[in-house]
Amino acid sequence: MTPPSVSQAAADPVANAPVPTPRRDALRRAWRSLSKAVWPLLAIAVLLVIMFAAVAGPAISPKDPNRQNIISRLQPPMVADRDGVVQHYLGTDGLGRDVLSRLIYGARVSLLVGFTAVFIGGVLGVVLGMTAGYVGGRVDAVIMRLADIQLAFPFILLAIMFLVVLGSGVLNLVLILGIGQWVTYARIARGQTMSQREKEYVEAARALGARGPSVLFQTILPNILAPLIVIASFNVASVILSEAALSFLGLGVPPTVPTWGGMLAESRDQLLAGRWWLAVYPGVAIMLTVLSFNILGDWLRDFLDPRLRGVG
Repeated sequence: MTPPSVSQAAADPVANAPVPTPRRDALRRAWRSLSKAVWPLLAIAVLLVIMFAAVAGPAISPKDPNRQNIISRLQPPMVADRDGVVQHYLGTDGLGRDVLSRLIYGARVSLLVGFTAVFIGGVLGVVLGMTAGYVGGRVDAVIMRLADIQLAFPFILLAIMFLVVLGSGVLNLVLILGIGQWVTYARIARGQTMSQREKEYVEAARALGARGPSVLFQTILPNILAPLIVIASFNVASVILSEAALSFLGLGVPPTVPTWGGMLAESRDQLLAGRWWLAVYPGVAIMLTVLSFNILGDWLRDFLDPRLRGVG
């Protein structure tokens, strides 16, 4: 049998078809999975809107969020002035500040604290957990006992204690919330590392000369990222709730910085007087953000589970 000519190979569509790469195949599977699911798409759309508001806050905010106008205080939503123009679409608070502008700027604080705290807690927890699971012995015992000690204290009380000592501020809030998240990542990373460290591909990496950090972060880490990514998506929602709770108690960021939790705290004295918009709008913003992250986390859990990759 004679080999096919060059012209025949060039004309063969199968031979010229592009070879799918793992990244392209993963993106294709993700899009196919998203196209069949309605709620994850809605969650992503909501999160994109919130992120756009957080990034483009100064450009799209109708008013200065801290500008006070006592004449316009406690104005209901969609009330027109004498000229028939609506100045405050979502009303004003007790100091005459625009509620919509404060909602937009509050998204910046919530997302900044959420993503940064999860990043700090994730990096710290993954490093300590993988080290404990790979080295074992006394190192494992010391790291896990530190995790048990932190879990013995209610986190919200621990955060309140440190914020009272260190003072309020975005940096202190991010550090405390980030350090408070490391235990979850450490326990998962430790268990996953212990189950992977004796696998054949890890032994092959050691046989090729890889040692210590190289085995951990170049060989084992890529194979245990899936559960860590899922936990991170859920933790963003929990951190946003914790930030709102601490701001509601007056221990989060300074009062001059608009936050959703701070807006809820300022609405406490106005609810009995029927000023519902002061609590409803920041409450709905928190609910939609947390719910969207939870729905996205559910979808990521199903998508990254190898047992479900062949389904659908």
